[in-house]
Amino acid sequence: MDGAATIDDDRAAVLTALQALAPEANLAAVDATRALRAQVDLDSLDWLNLLDAVGERLGVPLDGARIAPDASLDDLAAAVRRQRAAIARRRQRASPGNAIPRHTTLADTTAAKPPRPAALPIPRRPLRLGQGRRVTLRPITAADAPREAAFVRGLSTASRYKRFMSSLRELTPAKLKYFTDVDQQRHLALAATATGDRKRAWVGVARCVADPQGDGCEFAVTVADDWQGSGLAGLLMRVLMHAAKRRGFKTMHGVVLASNRRMLTLARQLGFVVQRDHDEPGTVKVQRAL
Repeated sequence: MDGAATIDDDRAAVLTALQALAPEANLAAVDATRALRAQVDLDSLDWLNLLDAVGERLGVPLDGARIAPDASLDDLAAAVRRQRAAIARRRQRASPGNAIPRHTTLADTTAAKPPRPAALPIPRRPLRLGQGRRVTLRPITAADAPREAAFVRGLSTASRYKRFMSSLRELTPAKLKYFTDVDQQRHLALAATATGDRKRAWVGVARCVADPQGDGCEFAVTVADDWQGSGLAGLLMRVLMHAAKRRGFKTMHGVVLASNRRMLTLARQLGFVVQRDHDEPGTVKVQRAL
């Protein structure tokens, strides 16, 4: 198979995965050189689902943290080719007879450690909620993948649907990496634990991800079932909004199920403008300036 055919196949795989995710999209009108999300109106979770689907279809995992949110169809095809080449190089190095050259040191063969996430501007002291409950907030790090998985797994079916707008039960490894290996600059993520809980299980999570344009961000907040109605969602949102503003974001927005009355009420209380989308009657868009 020549290079041009490979490029065409990779583009076709992206479009096929996109068609399943957004069946209403006019893929014939997609400009391969322009930002794909802007053309098809994908939110951050749709984007991650698209990368997962493309990776599964081609057998080449794509890391959402390494692909720009304003990537074009051509950019995604190029990312697939780079990842495919990287896999081939690793396999070649691992094959018998590929000894490390004498002039190469062990340090040279060790991957550089990723930079530590910048400190997230959040309170470090325990915060009091109603009914005597107190929580401690902290930034989410790459080491938190097991806690993120356990938190999502522990949600009720209804709560998972409200958060992900799908019936998923487990997060894929790619999603776990995306949700936890964050830079705390363009992707802010924080978790709440009940003060005094020795297991340190999460009772709430909030995050926001930069838009392709860079000055706005999309938020998501989730609270464990037995903590809903405690005021934790409002606390997480206020802290997240403050942190996002400190990071330079100008606006914050999100997509909420039209049936999620509790979240819509909270959004209005926090100053978000609620806008119904006639093309998507099952969801509501909320937005406010920071």
